[in-house]
Amino acid sequence: MTRRADLRLCAVTTTLVGLVHAARASAEPPACDRPAILLNRFDEDYAFLRDPACRTDFWDAVKYLELAPEPLLYLSLGADVRQRFEYVDDTDWGRGPDDGYLLQRYMAHADLHLDAHVRAFVQLTSNVATDRAGGPRPVDEDRLDLHQGFVDLNLEIPRLGPLTMRGGRQEIDYESARLISVREGANVRLSFDAVRLMQAAGDWRVDAFVAAPVETDPGVFDDGREPGQLLWGAYAFGPIIAEAFALDVFYFGFARRDATFDQGTARESRHSFGVRGSGTLASVDYNLELVYQLGSFGPGAIRAWMAASDTGYTIDNAPLRPRIGVQVNATSGDHDPADPDLQTFNPLFPQASYFTDANLIGPINHIDVHPALGLYPDEDIVLTLHYDAFWRESLADGLYQTSGVLIASGQGNPSRHVGSELAVRLQWQANRHAVVVATYSHFFAGPFLKDAGLGRDVDFFAFWLSYRI
Repeated sequence: MTRRADLRLCAVTTTLVGLVHAARASAEPPACDRPAILLNRFDEDYAFLRDPACRTDFWDAVKYLELAPEPLLYLSLGADVRQRFEYVDDTDWGRGPDDGYLLQRYMAHADLHLDAHVRAFVQLTSNVATDRAGGPRPVDEDRLDLHQGFVDLNLEIPRLGPLTMRGGRQEIDYESARLISVREGANVRLSFDAVRLMQAAGDWRVDAFVAAPVETDPGVFDDGREPGQLLWGAYAFGPIIAEAFALDVFYFGFARRDATFDQGTARESRHSFGVRGSGTLASVDYNLELVYQLGSFGPGAIRAWMAASDTGYTIDNAPLRPRIGVQVNATSGDHDPADPDLQTFNPLFPQASYFTDANLIGPINHIDVHPALGLYPDEDIVLTLHYDAFWRESLADGLYQTSGVLIASGQGNPSRHVGSELAVRLQWQANRHAVVVATYSHFFAGPFLKDAGLGRDVDFFAFWLSYRI
């Protein structure tokens, strides 16, 4: 780490810790139903602050600004600041240098409501990478741009319920975030230029959308649609048996002009059909997801699949309330690079930190077994210990990053075992607005990486502070 990066990290830490102490004394009467600060900021509703008795938080002065009483017109303002320091020893298993750098994210939004019928949401983003060897990665830097800008029209459909029609630039995120997410782990989050319909019917909701991903360009107001890509689909979810069983059913279509896999580059048209079941039974929680993909890759046919699970058991009456969990996941790889058909799974737009915060390997042509132990010393503190072992599902296909970039070709490499990762993560919710996270992981390079000339183990450390209003 350079001295300049060290001084900037210290300054950022001092500033954000001061904000933590400034807001920590806030208390909220339960009757006011204050919403949690959410991953998708547009899902928060601050209309309850129309009652002056509910304005107890330091930032309530900007969370509800009434512009007109009848019809009710109000504005809600907010911001997100994240300062993240990362250090990597033996980047890319020895292909890159030891590197320490600072990632800065600043976001500000305005949410304008006209009664319950019309709303407009605008969010700007500014993202900077400092002192990274080789310069910023594609999702590290975006000096200033429109991250979200959309309009909602809300209608009441007889015998069904509320319908929201949304058009414009927006984030899209679905439950487990295995296929479509906001890419929170990266410095620049992901948004789409989209038209979206969201119909609620009781506890159920059905979404339908057509969207184009927004590319990340490093300049000022220069982000446009990702050329040659289109995403569309439908997603339905709701409870079947109270908290014991919830069901998600979805279809995503995706077209890409130039798709690259270990087999080669060609036009891709892919259809993903999936089902997810989740819930809690006494002390057991579970999340199971199956996806099947078909379509075309150049002149060949696509047949691919994913199976993912996350199951845990929480001992509520034990010290530290431990959760003992295990994830078992697999995605298909290509069987034969010499024939035109493709069996490589495409995770579309998954969360950036898919397995651990180091984000070294993506869910493409893989099998992993991932036990974890979560400890809760306090209701605001979570300590998690991870161990994850990785193999290739197909020996004819390569190893990929979460973004889909090929790390190493599998052609001519007979080894299945990729390696394993040991990680520890500590998260402290200091108050409603501030979160502090520290994480460390060590990746043990396995036979596949060593045969590919990437035999060095990787150490990864990250520390970040987030403050949101």
